[in-house]
Amino acid sequence: MRELPAVDRLLREPVLQELSEIMPRRIIVAAVQKTVESYRLSLQQAAAQGNLPGNIDLSPGRLANEAAQEAQRRARPSLGPVINASGTVLHTNLGRAPLAAEAVEAIRSVSDAYSNLEYDLESGQRGSRQAHLEELLCELSGAEAAVVVNNNAAAVFLVLNTIAAGKEVVVSRGELVEIGGSFRIPEVMSASGARLVEVGTTNKTYLRDYEAALNEQTAALLKVHTSNYHIIGFTAAVEAGELASLGRSVNIPAVEDLGSGVFLDLSRYNLPPEPRVQDAVAAGMDLVTFSGDKLLGGPQAGIIVGRRELVGRIRRNQLARALRVDKFTVAALEATLRLYLDEDKAVQRIPVWRMLTAGEEELHRRALALAGRLEQVCGAAGIGVEVIPGSSRVGGGALPTAELPTFLVALDPSLISPPALVQRLRLGRPPVIVRLQQERLLLDPRTILQEQEEQLIEALARAVRG
Repeated sequence: MRELPAVDRLLREPVLQELSEIMPRRIIVAAVQKTVESYRLSLQQAAAQGNLPGNIDLSPGRLANEAAQEAQRRARPSLGPVINASGTVLHTNLGRAPLAAEAVEAIRSVSDAYSNLEYDLESGQRGSRQAHLEELLCELSGAEAAVVVNNNAAAVFLVLNTIAAGKEVVVSRGELVEIGGSFRIPEVMSASGARLVEVGTTNKTYLRDYEAALNEQTAALLKVHTSNYHIIGFTAAVEAGELASLGRSVNIPAVEDLGSGVFLDLSRYNLPPEPRVQDAVAAGMDLVTFSGDKLLGGPQAGIIVGRRELVGRIRRNQLARALRVDKFTVAALEATLRLYLDEDKAVQRIPVWRMLTAGEEELHRRALALAGRLEQVCGAAGIGVEVIPGSSRVGGGALPTAELPTFLVALDPSLISPPALVQRLRLGRPPVIVRLQQERLLLDPRTILQEQEEQLIEALARAVRG
């Protein structure tokens, strides 16, 4: 213990003196303190167990080098880009939808200057941040009005709190979904102040079930699209138009939570059918909610479209301010929505749709090219490289049954364990996220951004060298 160098002694080591010129001293001091303390604890534990090593290196140079590595780790931003080679397009853990270049530029344009976020340039008076989005959302959806909050769970919460707090909301038992992070529709409803009334069974719900539940306490009829799972077989569900008609007949709002939310006809792209936002509005739903960062391909947001009177009430809810979006979300979402004014342009420019609609021939070509580059890196390290057929997933709780045919680059390490190589890639700069299946590393070109391919090859080269 007496041989452990003091913190002040280590701070005089050249490697830490050099670091002090490029990073704050407090980071370096904290890294040195942590390094010294970790050695102190290790020595104490070893002594208590009677297995104290006799040749441990406690030289200032060694500890200073370890402290320098710790300081560099602390100085790096915690949030940063990764290379998604997993084949899951909307990977929730990896930030879901990468933004279109137009959305990125829109964020940049309002980042380093003031903006007219809540300023009406024509009148010179205070404006609304919702004004930048409402017209576009109404044009795309056919709704009378729209409002945007920070995610779809917040959208559902705000809708129910506004129109049904203290009253009952009728929903099919088969639609009581759980979304990411263990957030559940029943709990969201309870937090909003609404009382849940379940009708039907897990696999079958009829219109008569909703009718039987109506009373003077009923404030809304809720339909929840089960976008993250499917029940198949002996099933029955009430269509949006039927529920909307029932709501109109008794003057009770019908609300639909679409989850992912799309504006495109997925059948055009050989994808499983998904209800479009404009179809729900056309069916007569009074309010429709959906996400901005899933199949829409934009930033995280919860979007509410529907009748003007109801949307107006939602805007006046005091909780709307707590759930509002910032200028970066407004900018990115506006740019993304503008791309949807031309469907072909949206598919070409929005990364999620480029990935989802990528053809097998294109993916095969990219896989072969990537494999050829990786063979040069991996061959000397005893790692076999092969292109094999496989499948990608949509992810993000969207299109759960969709299997997207693809071609994978399979890496078969022989001199290093596959889990160890996966870890090296994950801890590299930039991190690379791959699939590990049957002791092989699988890289899917569908989710590898083309501008990141060089970085991927360099990252794998570093991981192979160890």
